[in-house]
This record gives sequence, C-alpha cells and structure tokens, in this order.
Amino acid sequence: MDFIKSFIDFLSAPTISFTLLTVTFPFIFPPTDWFEAKNRQWGIYKLWSNKGGLCIFTVITLFFIVGYFDPYFNLTMTKPDNIPIIILIYSMFLAVWYGMKKAFLNDERLDRGEKPEEWNDPEDKVLVWPDLVYIELIALILFMVFLIVWSILIAAPLEEPANPAATPNPSKAPWYFLGLQEMLVYFDPWIAGVIFPTLIIVGMMAIPYMDINKKGDGYYSFKERRVSIFIFMYGWLVLWVFLIIIGTFFRGPNWNFFGPFEYWDPHKLVPLTNVNLSEYVWLKLLNKGLPTNIMVREALGFLLVIGYMFIMPLLLAKTKLKHLLEYYGPVRYASLMFFGLSMFALPIKMYLRWMFNLKYIIAIPEWFFNI
Repeated sequence: MDFIKSFIDFLSAPTISFTLLTVTFPFIFPPTDWFEAKNRQWGIYKLWSNKGGLCIFTVITLFFIVGYFDPYFNLTMTKPDNIPIIILIYSMFLAVWYGMKKAFLNDERLDRGEKPEEWNDPEDKVLVWPDLVYIELIALILFMVFLIVWSILIAAPLEEPANPAATPNPSKAPWYFLGLQEMLVYFDPWIAGVIFPTLIIVGMMAIPYMDINKKGDGYYSFKERRVSIFIFMYGWLVLWVFLIIIGTFFRGPNWNFFGPFEYWDPHKLVPLTNVNLSEYVWLKLLNKGLPTNIMVREALGFLLVIGYMFIMPLLLAKTKLKHLLEYYGPVRYASLMFFGLSMFALPIKMYLRWMFNLKYIIAIPEWFFNI
C-alpha cells in the first residue's frame, strides 16, 4: 500500500499529472479522425458504457476510501471547506459520463439512419404547468433536504477571528476561486484575476453566436461536434476543474506542491529562481546588461505576444485553417481564435514556468504591466 501511495504522490505532481491529462485528452475526446481511430482501436470509447462508468466510479471511490484512512490525506479530505470538491468530482464525472454515453448512443442511431433519442414529434407538447413545474418543485425539495442534512452533519467552515499577527499557511481562497488562485502562480493579478475571468464569462456568452453548426442541436451527439466538445471539455475539466483540485489537495504550506498522501512539511523549501524573458535574452544569452529603454528591453516579449495573438491567426487563416475562415466568416473566425489562443496561453505559460522557470514574457514593473 505504501508503494501505491508513493506512486500516486509521484503521478500527482502537476508537471506529470497535467501532462498526462493533456496527452491522453484527445484520445478520450477525439477531435480528429486519427484520434477517433485510436479511440476505437484501444477501446477507450467503452468508458462511456455502463461497465466503464462503474469502473471509473469504483476507482474514484477507492481513492477516497484509501485517502480517508491515510493520516495525512484525511486531514485535507475531511475539512468542511473541501467537501464541495469531493461532491464536484463525483458530479463532474456523472455529468460527463452520462452526456458522453447518450452522445455515443445517438451517434450509433444516426449511423443506422434513425432519429436521435431526444427527437420528439413537433406536435407533441409538454406544458410548463403542471409538468415542468412539478419536476422543478420535486428537485427543489430534494435539494433543500440535501442542504439541511449537510448543514446538520458537517460543521460550517468557520475559523477563529482574523489575527494580523498570525497568517494561515497555506492561505487559500474559497474552493470556487482556487482555480484563479492557481493561475496567479503563472500570471500577474490583473490577468489571472480580471482578464481571464472576464474572457471566461464573455466567451461562454459568445458561444451561441459563434457556433453556426446546426448538427447536434437539441440532442446529444459527439461525432457531429467533435472539435467543439474537445475544446470545451479541455477548458472546463483540465484548465478549470483540475486547477481547483490542484489548489485543494496538492497545494500545501508556502503554496508548495505535495502529493495527496504526503506530509505537509511547513519547512519544505523548493529552490526556484524565476527569470523574465528579457533577463534570459540580455543577461544570459547576449551577456549584456539590461537596456534602460523599456521597449528595447522587452522587444522580444512584445514580438512573441503579438505574433501569437495576432499574426499566427492570420497565417493560419491562409493555410491550415483556411476552411475555418470560409465557414465561419472573418468576425466569427477572429473571435474564435482570440478566445481559443487566450485559453491555450494558460497551459503554455504553465509549461514555461515549470521547464524554464520563466516568470514573465513581458516584464515592465515600471508600468505595472507584466505578461
């Protein structure tokens, strides 16, 4: 058992777990024909069957059972603040598994020339009253009962009054902000705390206006929306939910990484020297001092950011993604590329920090402007 725990601690290191998730993700939610063929060849699609769902549920449950009896993981797992994360993991699994199961069943029906399971005759109508209202009322009552039982059995996560002489270590945001707190490790507060949340909200609002694909509209389907589902799932599960899980179970004192079964040593020190891109270029590569002119000093950073966000979409529109530009039009294409590249900027910056200790691509503390 100790070997298994040590192996899980090793895999849970974000550099390994995040990489494993990123590499395996297109095989689980295949966005192209090649990944779809591998998904079928290796039987990954069976995850969305009843047996596959039961296996995933069993693995998650065994993990938490072992964690409950572990002296270190138990302290983190049973904190009232962290109970919602456990519920989040189960509800996330149930929602994804059920949706993908229905999607694959509908894809099989469509391949046979049948209508999707959700199809109804336009003449059939469901009345808001009493049909829908009764369902909502029952759901409301059940959820109220759940909250009452929860509040009785689990103490509210209230701590002692704030003491300016004693700072909690680690000091964590509420669970629903832990994803943003994890982003603060890689970006300045104005990006992680303002820009990214705004892009998430605006991006979600813009989806109905950017999505002109009528297939899969009103019914579950994966085959007819492979790329869209892959991008959405990666953004939701990997770049949001997984960051919350990292902040909850893997971040300990001094915001250091710890495995779920590892002791949270407050004296653990990780020697890191974060370096800005301009320092890499001028001090290490050119062996010169930093220029006094800000624009000269950060010229490479500006070129990289402008090239990534603005020049690359133009080049792709004339080459690999020419069909996308013709299908969506210039406005939708530009919006899609802006939101997509902004989303993938997060994992890119995470790897730059992990691999090269790169702090900022553009570092202008004189203007409080860092990227």
